[in-house]
Amino acid sequence: HQDNLLFLWSFIVSITGIGGLLGSSGSRYLTVKFGKRKCLLCNNLLMITAGLIMGCSKMARSFEMILIGRFVYGISTGLCVPLHHQYLGEISPRKLRGFANSTASFFLSLGKAVGQIIGQRELLGSQSLWPILMASCAVPALFQLVTLPFFPETPPYLFMQKGDQEGCKKAIRQLWGEGCHQAEIEDIMKEKATMKNTKILSVLELIKEPSFRRQLCILTTVSATVQLCGISAV
Repeated sequence: HQDNLLFLWSFIVSITGIGGLLGSSGSRYLTVKFGKRKCLLCNNLLMITAGLIMGCSKMARSFEMILIGRFVYGISTGLCVPLHHQYLGEISPRKLRGFANSTASFFLSLGKAVGQIIGQRELLGSQSLWPILMASCAVPALFQLVTLPFFPETPPYLFMQKGDQEGCKKAIRQLWGEGCHQAEIEDIMKEKATMKNTKILSVLELIKEPSFRRQLCILTTVSATVQLCGISAV
């Protein structure tokens, strides 16, 4: 029935957001336990799995595979957005940290634009090629899976979470070259000392905290405006 088809289609579209909520909620625990680099590597496998499931859905004649693939894709996206920003910020020198973080947002927007362009009917949005379009999310994940092992774990994680000062110095030299990096190491030590006296708030505690209420309202308003401006409809 047409109403059932509309409901299934709407559910397939929106289930990515549900997966994203679950993925982002678990990002802090996973990064503290395993580190940003390992989490990104495992997340790439998750994204490749999602791409393969969606790409094979037409061959298997199964819309359920699209539903599952979109959900797994959502979890992977929810994990990778905070992970990429954290990893990129922590491996960048102090002078380039702001610039590096801003490039992540730029490439996120660029990726959306490229996705919409290749999703046109004249390119990969046709009846015969849409499985390739849905599987294309696995391409950047595969590229990162191959290249990321050549990068070290972030120096702040090695120093603050693992207590590995030598590993931290080695990662700094690998990332930023030989030279005096004492200022960066002192910054990490100061951050570690600050973290000891700082309570990490849960999502519920953050919502209840009066001092953050205005910032939360501003962020929520801006995010809601972006989502409600019609970009998904376009």
